[in-house]
Formats: sequence, C-alpha cells, structure tokens
Amino acid sequence: MAKVTPNALPWLVLSVVVIALDQLTKYWVLTSLPEYTAIPVIEGFWNWYRTYNTGAAFSFLADAGGWQKWFFTLLAIVISGVLGWWLVKTPRRDWRTALPFALVIGGALGNVIDRQIHGHVVDFIQWHWRDYYWPAFNIADAAIVGGAIGIALFGFFPAKKK
Repeated sequence: MAKVTPNALPWLVLSVVVIALDQLTKYWVLTSLPEYTAIPVIEGFWNWYRTYNTGAAFSFLADAGGWQKWFFTLLAIVISGVLGWWLVKTPRRDWRTALPFALVIGGALGNVIDRQIHGHVVDFIQWHWRDYYWPAFNIADAAIVGGAIGIALFGFFPAKKK
C-alpha cells in the first residue's frame, strides 16, 4: 500500500484569515472613513483614503463599462481553484509553496466578495512620498502581491534537497 502524504489543504486556514481581515478592515473603512479624503496615519508617507476600484491592480480596465467585474470575478475564482488543486497535490510540510498559494487565494476571494457585494473593490491604504502616490490598495491586494512575490522567489530559489 502506498504511503499517503498529508496535503497542504490546511493552509487554506490562512486564506480564511486573509479574507476575514480583509472584510473586517473594509467594513471599518465603509463605516468610519469619509470618501476620497486623506487621513494621515504617518504624515508625509501613509494615509487612510477610502476609494473604489472597478478594475484590477492599478485600476487596470476600471473604465471598461462593467464587463470587467465578471471577468475579474471569474479569473479570481479560476486562479483560486487551480491554486487550491495544487495545494491538494502539495505536501503539507512544503510551506514555500503552500504559504504563497494560500495568500493569493485569500486575497483573490476577498476582492471577489467586494465585487459581488459592492460592484467594485474597496481600497483604503495610500502610500506616498512627497507628490508621488502609490495607487490605493487593501489587505486582499497586499496578500495577492505578497503571495505572488513568494511564488516568484521560491520558484527561482527552491529549497535545498535534504
């Protein structure tokens, strides 16, 4: 009988944590922050700034007429499904694969919830230096970017075989 190796599906708990933090912070934003008004957190660098994004990262396709809501929803669900399937195939101890996959899944589904409930994604973290402003983002976006960086880094620099 073949030895069964536990898979990495328990890492989906991290995805649930990302979704919960993302939705809780967005609830706070929607009930506490005025729209389109910078509230300094660290003067000259970091603001809370409630805004909305109907597109993807950096407002890509934000003015596309509405079809992008369904496109990005479907894309996020498909990517999350593929990454979830890979978690089934990934050994539980392989955190270098499981951690970034779980972050991307949580972030992608957090933004899907926004698109389905609000018709757009709620963004509220604004970083800037003098007159240079990074596009506003949220916890889900940070998880997606962190996961993507992890996938790239761990792909280029795999763990040494023991």
